Amino acid sequence: MSSFIIREARIVNEGTIREADVRIKNGRFDQIGEIENKEGLAEINFEGDYLIPGIIDDQVHFRQPGLTHKADIRTESMAAAAGGVTSFMEMPNTIPPATTIDLLEEKYQIAAKNSIVNYSFFLGASNDNMDEILQADYSQICGVKIFMGSSTGNLLVDDDTALENIFKNCPTLIATHCEDEATIKNNLKIFKEKYGNLMDASFHPLIRNTEGCYISSNKAIQLAKKHNTRLHILHISTAKETKLFDNQTPLHLKRITSEACVHHLYFSDKDYTTLGNKIKCNPAIKSADDRKAIFNALKSGFIDVVATDHAPHTLEEKSKPYLEAPSGLPLVQHSLNIMLTYVKNGQASLEKVIHWMCHAPAICFSIKERGYIRPEYYADFVRLNFYEDTRVDEENLFYKCGWSPLSGRTLPGKIKATWVNGVQVYDDGLILTNAGQRLSFARE
Repeated sequence: MSSFIIREARIVNEGTIREADVRIKNGRFDQIGEIENKEGLAEINFEGDYLIPGIIDDQVHFRQPGLTHKADIRTESMAAAAGGVTSFMEMPNTIPPATTIDLLEEKYQIAAKNSIVNYSFFLGASNDNMDEILQADYSQICGVKIFMGSSTGNLLVDDDTALENIFKNCPTLIATHCEDEATIKNNLKIFKEKYGNLMDASFHPLIRNTEGCYISSNKAIQLAKKHNTRLHILHISTAKETKLFDNQTPLHLKRITSEACVHHLYFSDKDYTTLGNKIKCNPAIKSADDRKAIFNALKSGFIDVVATDHAPHTLEEKSKPYLEAPSGLPLVQHSLNIMLTYVKNGQASLEKVIHWMCHAPAICFSIKERGYIRPEYYADFVRLNFYEDTRVDEENLFYKCGWSPLSGRTLPGKIKATWVNGVQVYDDGLILTNAGQRLSFARE
């Protein structure tokens, strides 16, 4: 169905909710308003359900190539579609790490064959790949990722000269993971000497503490200000870090932006008691006060976008002792439902959630013709019933790892269907087809 009309939709877009019809033609939005069906097009009646733009998740780990025992692009993009995510940006810490243009293009080729939804991939920075960073075409790549702490392989950029060089010369957006390695190593040494193997996941926010996050985030910001770098700091996890950002500059003019992740907005350190390693992640989930400060910073414009940092591991891996268990948790299938908790509780409007998850990522990354319900934009959209709930059970997960830290919980909202480039890819528990395309960026 390349052309069709949607009737009786409540469209959530650009800060408003309005009832209207929508015509889609050739994979793009064509008309929004009162539409007369002179051409005899197929019609879909939303019966008052919400029509929202597809979510754009700017931080996922889909594990392909090299780690496909825990996830791959097909399975995790299926979960994305079921969660209303129509576009993702994936991180370079696969095996081998995507630190060259050739290795990056191999990931794009895998996605072209397998991704249910739209895709882009970060080029990974290392201490010695400046030539690759300078040669890449950033109209077709979402940005450069720097691990300023907590990395695998050769992706940790811990040489200050190399870091300075990247911030000075990188021609596009730099996304950073900010944790100070020296602080983490020192904390780990202290706790290991005192507690040894008695440590469990509750120690994680003490080892990967506020100071370690703040030192690194502040360092990245100072480098960005020095060189006028376009910087985006991922997964802010502390109250202290929120004060580093600006809420006076319009988002499209900001040179330094930041992201909140749904697990830092939903869980707190009290949840380690019941979930343990299942919520072990980097940076660590911290206190309820940090969670509140992150949400307030999001509401007041100090933090700009909401994402997942979806990072699956097998249950076997997560069941290892704390120090051996890997960091990361699967979240992409229920990120919207998590944020709808804030709507249900009266703490945020649906329009604001759509801004944080759809519009703001499109602005922040200069994504071409996505993130909005607008004529001539790609028809990436979701049918949402806010008044039904979603129970998270292992039977309805699409993750290859087969588990979720949310299992057994009931969350507000039900994603009934998802369209990507005008093609329905998800329908009430079923994946129908793949329709993903490579994202393009309006870079200078």
